[in-house]
Amino acid sequence: MTFTRWTRPLGHRGFSVSELLVVVSVIGILTAASVPTFVSHYQHARLRAAAETIAAFLNQGRQIGIKENVGVCVHITSTAMHYHVGSCVGPVWIGPGSDAAGTVRAPQGITLTTTADPVFNYLGAASPAATYTVRNTQTNRTMTVTVATSGRVAIGP
Repeated sequence: MTFTRWTRPLGHRGFSVSELLVVVSVIGILTAASVPTFVSHYQHARLRAAAETIAAFLNQGRQIGIKENVGVCVHITSTAMHYHVGSCVGPVWIGPGSDAAGTVRAPQGITLTTTADPVFNYLGAASPAATYTVRNTQTNRTMTVTVATSGRVAIGP
């Protein structure tokens, strides 16, 4: 049994136009199908990152209360957060991560609401417990950051 090898003539090397069109159309279809999924994943990841930033800010307030041996109130506005030393009417804490006025801005496109302004004591416990709602203004999706009376900060759906 003999095998013959098929080869193209020397002047016909490469791909034909129809082969290239098929490959380009398959790539286009796959791209069009994956873009909505990518955008959804990106928006969810952005919301999750914002919730983690708020949780880190709350934990930093807890650590300041423990380190300074004094109560620290974490107060928010719709787009920013800041600490008050002693109580919620005490002086504003200025330090790493805050601007000259002691404010830490929420990521762009994120709004914040809360049920209460927790005060972390020198043991790290919070009074009262609070739930922060982190909202992505583009998709209107939300995540919650919960502060328990024990001082534990948790991120939820």
